[in-house]
Amino acid sequence: MKAHQMVLGWVEQEIAGGRLRIGQRMPAERSIAEQLQVSRTSVREAIRVLEAMGVVRSGVGSGPDAGTLIIADPSTPFTSAMRLHFATSHLPAGDIVQTRLLLESWAVGHADPASPSLESAQALLEAMDEPGVDAERFHQLDAGFHVALSQAAGNVLISTMMGSLRDAINQYTLDLIVNLPDWSATASRLRAEHHDIYNAVLAGDPGRASALVSAHIEGYYREAGFRSGQSAAGT
Repeated sequence: MKAHQMVLGWVEQEIAGGRLRIGQRMPAERSIAEQLQVSRTSVREAIRVLEAMGVVRSGVGSGPDAGTLIIADPSTPFTSAMRLHFATSHLPAGDIVQTRLLLESWAVGHADPASPSLESAQALLEAMDEPGVDAERFHQLDAGFHVALSQAAGNVLISTMMGSLRDAINQYTLDLIVNLPDWSATASRLRAEHHDIYNAVLAGDPGRASALVSAHIEGYYREAGFRSGQSAAGT
């Protein structure tokens, strides 16, 4: 089990046991990291997953809005979302790609250009554009960008599913790098495509946004020799 998944499991147990409740703030990152003996980076990654699932909201700075607030009703739907997140690491990659195409093409086609999640998407774009970003970091940011875009549609179920798929998306796209003839050239193309998708959403052009995201997803796997219809993981 990855370290951030350990944190997710701990949060689920704390909510189930009534030690964390809706409207309550989670302990500080350092406190959780020390208690579970994991890195603060792992705690932050878990919090990003929980945000994508709509379970928590993170504030920055100091004052009443700072910290990570539990905003989801700690009930069966939350547990189901957690189970989905853990299950994705065992699903066939081809099935995840097909599901991703369906979810993302719909989501960007129904995205609200005024959604606050697009601010997160823009920050992730800027981080991917920074010089010297290695492939692993790029794909982490890439997966986050696609989750943020999906959240702009305002559909809680799609946001939850995309948040649950996040780790799987990051891992299998990273695994395929060895099949690419020139990662640097591919990364430059992906950056340009990300900006085109983002700009189409901001411009309120759902048809173009949907077509662009589908071509973007399929293009990467096609270049890496992976067909979206494949059902076996790692093939």
